[in-house]
Amino acid sequence: MASSHANGATIDPNEAAHFGRMAAEWWDPKGSSAMLHRLNPPRLRYLREQIDLHWGSDATGFTPLAGKRALDVGCGAGLLCEPLARLGAQVTGVDAAAENIAAATAHATLSGLSIAYRSGEASTLAGEQFDLVTSLEVIEHVVDPAGFVRTLAGLLAPGGLMVLSTPNRTPLSRLAMITLAEGTGRIPRGTHDWNKFLTPPELTALAEGAGLRVIDTAGLSFSPTRGFVVGSDTSLDYLLTLTH
Repeated sequence: MASSHANGATIDPNEAAHFGRMAAEWWDPKGSSAMLHRLNPPRLRYLREQIDLHWGSDATGFTPLAGKRALDVGCGAGLLCEPLARLGAQVTGVDAAAENIAAATAHATLSGLSIAYRSGEASTLAGEQFDLVTSLEVIEHVVDPAGFVRTLAGLLAPGGLMVLSTPNRTPLSRLAMITLAEGTGRIPRGTHDWNKFLTPPELTALAEGAGLRVIDTAGLSFSPTRGFVVGSDTSLDYLLTLTH
């Protein structure tokens, strides 16, 4: 881990290896990434709302991201990249685990989608600019959150949109994500370190320190009858929408 800091990197090699081991099951809705499959629909609805608000696109249109470049950092096997491509974006996905990139590339080919996948750090994209930058459930796994946010900010084009999501550091998230989800095997053990979770004020401060401003905050909570829902309750997980 010390060498990661010395190289200016934000990836924790142990985290990359952990998620790499999950690569083969990433697209299985009942596999080790089942929780992400359940999270994806409400996250996508929120993302679409923010896209329409930011660019004034028609909420009934199919391709609001046509002509725009999108980047998903920590893309896993492409659960978000593929919907972004279907919304019309020219999509790049980057992930620390080469196994995830291999799984993502294979799945995109089967889906008939053209997505540029790259293995490694987001910093390898330095000099490129993207209209939309997303990084969902990723920052809690990096060794240098402030440096990670600065890197993302540098990749965001002027007038662009960024959406981040991460668990909040609360007693509820400890109970739900560590004690219950990991304890019962619904999420692979060792996926999360509760002490690395960031509260909304902490993540907001990192974003503002990188020259970004928050334009929306929303909570991701769990309802026994409705599943994951986006609303005002940030005590489990939350989304931040930002721009320059």
